[in-house]
Amino acid sequence: MTTLSPAARRACALSLALAACLTASPAVTAAAAAPAKGGPGGGLDRYYQQRLGWGSCAKGADDAAGHDLDRAGVQCADATVPLDYGDPRGRTITVAVSRLKATDTRQRIGALLLNNGGPGGPSVQSPPDVRKAMKDVGARYDIIGFDPRFVGRSTPLDCGWPVGSSWFSAGAGRAGFEKQVTLQKGLADKCRAADAAVLPYISTRNTARDMDVIRGALGERRISYLGYSYGTYLGTVYTQMFPGRYDRVVLDGAINPADYGPRLLKGSEPENEKALADWAHWAAQRHGAYGLGRTRAEVLATVDRIVAAAARGPLTVGAGADVFRLDDSQVPVLLLTATGDDSDATRAFLGEQLSVLDAAARGAAPTALSPGFAATLRYLLHGGGEPSGVQAAVLCGDVAAPRDPRTYWRDIERSRSAHPLFGPLTATIGPCAFWDRPREEPTRVRRDAPVLIVAATGDPRTTYKGSVALHRLLPASRLLTLDGANRHALYGRYGNTCVDDGVNRYLATGILPAKDQTCVKPAG
Repeated sequence: MTTLSPAARRACALSLALAACLTASPAVTAAAAAPAKGGPGGGLDRYYQQRLGWGSCAKGADDAAGHDLDRAGVQCADATVPLDYGDPRGRTITVAVSRLKATDTRQRIGALLLNNGGPGGPSVQSPPDVRKAMKDVGARYDIIGFDPRFVGRSTPLDCGWPVGSSWFSAGAGRAGFEKQVTLQKGLADKCRAADAAVLPYISTRNTARDMDVIRGALGERRISYLGYSYGTYLGTVYTQMFPGRYDRVVLDGAINPADYGPRLLKGSEPENEKALADWAHWAAQRHGAYGLGRTRAEVLATVDRIVAAAARGPLTVGAGADVFRLDDSQVPVLLLTATGDDSDATRAFLGEQLSVLDAAARGAAPTALSPGFAATLRYLLHGGGEPSGVQAAVLCGDVAAPRDPRTYWRDIERSRSAHPLFGPLTATIGPCAFWDRPREEPTRVRRDAPVLIVAATGDPRTTYKGSVALHRLLPASRLLTLDGANRHALYGRYGNTCVDDGVNRYLATGILPAKDQTCVKPAG
């Protein structure tokens, strides 16, 4: 849906029938009706009252993405925000903002702010795609993208990591875990060396504050919001910190705030295993293309054989300039990344990857990789030239992680019997174990909020039970479920008309369904 680079898309990936008559509940009307009164105060007025200098999105002749936005009619600007909201007269940073203005000005509803998740995902590039997903109602909104602090076109942070992400498996034994302890401490040290002064201020609560500055700078009393994946947590935090300043809020692939933190994937093993098993059934029907097995069980046995071979010694794949060696800390990451989407294209890509790895496990001579697989491995193993560390900085800056490596090892060992493939990945140590403690406590959900939560029952990344839990925390919310899909992020991205129409109806009217709604993934 977005125009991210292939490496950035993979970072974000690892980087989640309606009734015709819709009625508003009294709780919905009461919770969001009153706009914020008065100015922000506290020395922040100059940020809220700044004039954004809208202009070209292109940063230079070679900025292809910026030129694409210009051609689509998008304008860009930089919003100035304080690094530390507790010291508004101190150091400032910029947050990149984009705007695709409403064309139906007579029926204009307001501004819709976007977040694609991550954390660390940009959205400056997203307004044209969201306008398309919104169909007719899109013309009634100014669609606003922004790159959160230290992401993309905003004031940058690059920790200079030698790998693209901090998510790896502990592998089959203690030696693999100890390698992860060393790696993850090194990643934390690199971020500290890159710019230790900014790390305490990279957090969801500060991003929510930046969002409210953007709202003020746009001249909006209230702002609407569309957030995917981690963006659902950010949107939830905004409703708690700035009640009365939001209008229509869509949270797609929601996170239970109680589960949010550096170990966010812990507990998602059953959903990922089901998604992998469903993929194995798909691949078995295409044995002629991938050669991985003629039944679900045979394909899953091939997966186990590949992982076991990688545990004995790294698998060598590729040729020429793109030769890579993968061990059992890395192969499960490829599997986890692919389970977040059950479309044929993504399933075929995983089939391609495992065919290559299966050949390597059987000792076949390496051959050239497809450009897509080479780019994936280049990002995973070497960083692919993308800035690194912001995702970890947000997670570590939001919630403290256990400090003792023995805690993670015990969790890994407990998970192996039930979840031998994904348990050592979801339970292992990360850079937050070596990070300074957050400056603020995590946001507590104490206020109701009339939001629309969108979720697939088989979402392997932010699981369906997380969306249900957030729905319970927010009684005025409504839950729009897609039954039967193993898919993370639905609206405008998955092609389910029932889901898209339900979201667009809400964005057009501001009226939530009278009760929760369920859509069904069509057979085949």
